[in-house]
Amino acid sequence: MDTTKDHQNVITLDVHAAKDLLHSSGYKYLDARSVEEFNKGHVENAINIPYMFKTEEGRVINPDFVSQVEAICKSEDHLIVACNSGGRSSRACVDLHKSGFQNIVNMGGGYSAWADAGFVGDNPAQHLKTACKFRL
Repeated sequence: MDTTKDHQNVITLDVHAAKDLLHSSGYKYLDARSVEEFNKGHVENAINIPYMFKTEEGRVINPDFVSQVEAICKSEDHLIVACNSGGRSSRACVDLHKSGFQNIVNMGGGYSAWADAGFVGDNPAQHLKTACKFRL
């Protein structure tokens, strides 16, 4: 299992390790992408709560992100958090950790890496991926 830990104590897993956890360890998949990105394609049974919104001023953090997650998930739930490429989800993991969630991991490479790994069935990966203009 390929894992890394960043300066905020966020554990990042590759897509293969994340897939294994989803299928064997009771983890839930929290998709932090926008509704539009999610609707293009997503992991089966994913929960979509956008971490950021597009506005006229650019992307802004969803001020209700943590409370929306808390409304659906318990702080002791095991969550894999992902976005398109891993940037938003890494920041989302930091916010969730600060709010008491301890069993969370970031999926490195995000849904784009998931698609590139061939985990999207018969759909072509390029159709499902979105251009990512946001980076940490």
